[in-house]
Amino acid sequence: MPESSVRDFYDDLARDYHTMFRDWDVSMAHQAEVLGGLVRRTLGAGPHEVLDCSCGIGTQAIGLALAGHRVVGSDLSPVAAARAAAEAAARGSRLPAAAADMRRLPFKDTSFDVVLCADNSLPHLLSGEDVRAALVGMRRVLRDDGLLLITVRAYDEMRRTRPTGAPPQVSQTPEGRVITFQLWHWHEDGERYDLEHFQLVPAEGTWRVRVHRSTYWALTPAQLTGFVTEAGFTDVTWHSPASNGYYQPVLTARAPAA
Repeated sequence: MPESSVRDFYDDLARDYHTMFRDWDVSMAHQAEVLGGLVRRTLGAGPHEVLDCSCGIGTQAIGLALAGHRVVGSDLSPVAAARAAAEAAARGSRLPAAAADMRRLPFKDTSFDVVLCADNSLPHLLSGEDVRAALVGMRRVLRDDGLLLITVRAYDEMRRTRPTGAPPQVSQTPEGRVITFQLWHWHEDGERYDLEHFQLVPAEGTWRVRVHRSTYWALTPAQLTGFVTEAGFTDVTWHSPASNGYYQPVLTARAPAA
């Protein structure tokens, strides 16, 4: 998947990404509570210097900033990053955000206590070379004993069952109800799939359909653990949705002293 295609996918989604959530602000607060709890458990109360390197429109970054952490956002999509900064300001917080590829993070070495890569963003990287480049960069910008947080889909089960889509989600917006759903088309290798993201938006008594497409690598926990360990991280731990209430499995790992 070319870099420009992923960027276009999120540029196009940035305006309406919040419609994936029944209540975006409630979801922001909940996700910050869970992810912030993992940070506190490992690093203490803080506040901490946090990089959200796939910040999108700010779903995790804004919540963590409102909780008192000093958060910087970056995202491949300049449209999404700009919206994240604006949405934070509208809520009385500050979120410096820049357009940046997670494989080439434009930050100084050892700048952050925490690096977060959430919302199944890492699996947009479709080769081991690209995944390694991203993780090595995340390790570079973390301070010694810093914390890596990655959230991805539960791909072990998906690789076994190869689901063809996700059920519809209905969100209430000022313009009316928006219906969101996805279709997944698996590649012959059984590891990668093309995603079609549909939004049905009310429009003068009918519906307008928006379709966005991208490709993912369904990285299993064993595969991702291997890549994270190879990049120099230790204490790799998986946290299931059943254990912490987060909507995706969460990987945590530490950046040991050099």
